[in-house]
Amino acid sequence: MELTYLRYFRAIAEHGSLTAAARALGCSQPTLTAAVRRLEERFGTTLLLRSARGVEVTSTGAEVLRCAVEVHAALESTELRVADLERAPTGRFVVGCHESLGAYFLPAFLRGFHAEAPNVDVVLWNGPSAEVVREVVERNVHFGLVVNPEPHPDLVMVRAWRDAVGLFTVSPAADLPTARTRIQQGPIIAAGRLHQSRAWLEYLDALGITPLRVITCGDLELVKSLTLGELGVGLLPRRVAAYGAGDRLHALHPSLAVFPDEIYLIYRADQHRTRAGMQLKDALLAQGRAIDADYEEPASVPAYLQRSG
Repeated sequence: MELTYLRYFRAIAEHGSLTAAARALGCSQPTLTAAVRRLEERFGTTLLLRSARGVEVTSTGAEVLRCAVEVHAALESTELRVADLERAPTGRFVVGCHESLGAYFLPAFLRGFHAEAPNVDVVLWNGPSAEVVREVVERNVHFGLVVNPEPHPDLVMVRAWRDAVGLFTVSPAADLPTARTRIQQGPIIAAGRLHQSRAWLEYLDALGITPLRVITCGDLELVKSLTLGELGVGLLPRRVAAYGAGDRLHALHPSLAVFPDEIYLIYRADQHRTRAGMQLKDALLAQGRAIDADYEEPASVPAYLQRSG
């Protein structure tokens, strides 16, 4: 059933005549007559009685009029709610990132964003970068923070900040020969599933300083804990090594190579752009670029370690 027919019928009933309704709607009387006829055919009843004084609504017509008022009220309410979603800083969004990345990025970000946008609800989803990418593609996560992502045709990817993976320890080596000996003796503690960790170990093999022992574990937080426990030399991103550890963790030696990391904000290219969503996106990028200000460029990065992954 055409909603326009209901709008026309409501106008006729409320104005009491076809002439007045046509004037108010800016259309012709035949158009209104046709609309009423279509409704009467649809419902199989007479909706209006015409007289010299105008029109009178029948009992069935009164029921259709009541429904028309309810339908138009529901549409108006929906339009207002949609307008709020489009323009007002309200909404619920899921942000996905790796636990270790979120541990140093999210506390300051959420404090600032909650103060700036108290009516925007941010829900967190944790997982490895590859899984965050998958969840964004599948529309389960609105915005993702991921490390060294591969291009994807459905995603917008904006670099937010930089990091670097290197060798960290509680007691740094005094010189490079000592650092080399400690690498060879091991153990090297690494998150085995990360490309950066695997690339680092392959790089050490290529240099002929293969560690005698490697402790592999599932995540960077355990690598960090074991390194702080002085069980060996940990392969960690600089920012992960720094947060929450005070000044306890140090580069094994400042001249050793690092693996560069780039952290990107990703979201679907066809994501609906509400005011609240764009406010969240801009805030995530602003926080990322703020922490990127303290990034220290490595003195040299071997080409072998410059692969993305």
